[in-house]
Amino acid sequence: MRIEYFQLIDRITALDLEKQTIHAEAVVPTESTVFEGHFPGHPLMPGVLLIESMAQASGWLIIGHTKFERMPFLAAVKEAKLRTFVTPGETLDVSATLTHEGSGYMITAASIRSAGKAVCEATMTFRLMAFPSPDFRASMEAVAGRISFPMKAMSHG
Repeated sequence: MRIEYFQLIDRITALDLEKQTIHAEAVVPTESTVFEGHFPGHPLMPGVLLIESMAQASGWLIIGHTKFERMPFLAAVKEAKLRTFVTPGETLDVSATLTHEGSGYMITAASIRSAGKAVCEATMTFRLMAFPSPDFRASMEAVAGRISFPMKAMSHG
């Protein structure tokens, strides 16, 4: 995780466009200024950043599904449940499944597990739009390379 850059996914571990699923790895840093305030002497990963991690994994699934032609923007988070605490150094398995597509929106069911235990889950709605600029798309392609996004998975048979 690069919390200071709001890049919470470290690596795409599996992208299955046929099954419309993604798995990603996110390693919570052992040190971050975030933990100085959340909480002093008892560092915990903020719940909103766990939700954002699920949103980012979902976003990469949607980018794959749209063949890198549309950019997903988070529009709604429903039924979010935070089940346990996450501490610095934990490795998170972030997953999402595309559950609905239509009218310029997509919905995912997303979850996070750590050491086999459920951490959190939510239903997430995304609005799909054109990339705001060629530079923005290029920056997303650079991030895709850094997190091992499988560009070849988007090619047709």
